[in-house]
Amino acid sequence: MRPADVPMPAAVAARPRDDRGYPVLAITPWADGQPRFAATGTARSYLCAVERRCSICGTPMAAGPVWRVVGGAEAEAIAAAMAAGRAYRNEAATVEAPGHRDCMLYAAVVCPYLAQSTARRGQDGTHAGMVRGERKSAGGAVVGFGSLEFRYADVMMFRFVDVVEFLPHDSGEEQLPVLVSAISQSTAATPECPDYLLSDEESATRRFTTYLDVR
Repeated sequence: MRPADVPMPAAVAARPRDDRGYPVLAITPWADGQPRFAATGTARSYLCAVERRCSICGTPMAAGPVWRVVGGAEAEAIAAAMAAGRAYRNEAATVEAPGHRDCMLYAAVVCPYLAQSTARRGQDGTHAGMVRGERKSAGGAVVGFGSLEFRYADVMMFRFVDVVEFLPHDSGEEQLPVLVSAISQSTAATPECPDYLLSDEESATRRFTTYLDVR
């Protein structure tokens, strides 16, 4: 769906836009003044993880559950675990970072790399095993997790445990009513996103480097 047709969470509406009007995710790297939507920036993903920021809007996430959009195969695995009364933890770590509930609902509706069942992003566009068009399962889900684990080893990798909400869909557009409800119920003031998670890639890299220097 076009961004103009979908209500935006306030923090998403404050994001930089591309030429089509799409808000640019906090973890999306920039090159030559243009966002690289098909890639996940390692520096940006790292900053969101260690500073507990939403990978969509770049503003802080409160303590408690985090959300992400999962593809069809993982949605099926989560549904099967829930039906069997088993705890779920993604054994294969993912490069997909978490975010706020309303931000992930928005991404499921609008983002072509999350809403479409055959689209995948890669870490900086080169991460092995995360090839776009690879997934065969239809649909997906927006899922809330009680906690997450992450590690950095040249790329950021995430694992999620303790499912607290499971919202399956055949197409991401099905999440639109839930998104509208989430936005209407939001009353909290929207914090600003820091400059290093906006459109200045050099700023993101500098911030990332300061963390590596103290490791």
